Amino acid sequence: MHFQFDHLVHFVDSPEETRDELKKLGLHAVDGGKHDNGGTYNALCYFDLSYIELIGVFDQHLADQPAEKYSLGYTFQKDNYVSGLSRIALRSRNLEKEAKRLKSLGLEVIGPVPLGRKRPDGSMISWKLLFAGNPEEKLALPFFIEWEEPDEERRQGLKEQGTIAAHKRGALSLASVGFAVKDAKSVLEKWAAYLNLEQGESFTDEALCATGHRLKLEGGDIIFYEPAGDGIVSDTLKQRGEKPFIVNFSGGSTQEEFEVKNALYRFI
Repeated sequence: MHFQFDHLVHFVDSPEETRDELKKLGLHAVDGGKHDNGGTYNALCYFDLSYIELIGVFDQHLADQPAEKYSLGYTFQKDNYVSGLSRIALRSRNLEKEAKRLKSLGLEVIGPVPLGRKRPDGSMISWKLLFAGNPEEKLALPFFIEWEEPDEERRQGLKEQGTIAAHKRGALSLASVGFAVKDAKSVLEKWAAYLNLEQGESFTDEALCATGHRLKLEGGDIIFYEPAGDGIVSDTLKQRGEKPFIVNFSGGSTQEEFEVKNALYRFI
């Protein structure tokens, strides 16, 4: 397996306010830290090692500095810092190798770039990022992350810090992230090749008035939703273009959905 799901980026005006909103929904969420060079800061909501990053701006001047093509900052700038789900990150143990593979598939590749930030307790956390894309495609590809620590060490450390902890809503898993797209089969085939992932069965989601097409990914599947009529998928395409718009959770005690800062959080 080349990749695992790492995290979903949810851009918000106030990570603190959104953290508190998630707590009211029965989710465990904590403060993250600052990306000093990027002018952003975050709060975090973990489901084992898959997590949601609630990210906002603390210094607009820094955030507006020219950003690497296909980077997260580049996406935020293009989206005019509008609240909503932004990108997903996939985890790898060898970004150098992945960079070569993605280049061989004809993608523009930037990185790996070493990064880090200070946690609230003052300790440092380090990782590398890789960005890739095709200027002719509207839907931004995932970006890629390689953490300094192996998964087991990271999991243990996050538990000790209280970052990974039980959710009041139950033993939840991040089941999938859904993207609104115009032509799901076309995107599915491209991403399956780029990411070396297996395709699942397509299905109808009547609640979303859409057809779903799945890519199987450890830690959280990727689903491309193509509208089958008027609904949230068609609305997302009109208002934001091809973007992630929903995160699905499994393992909770009740089936519910909530709108959180221009995104749908659904417990299935």
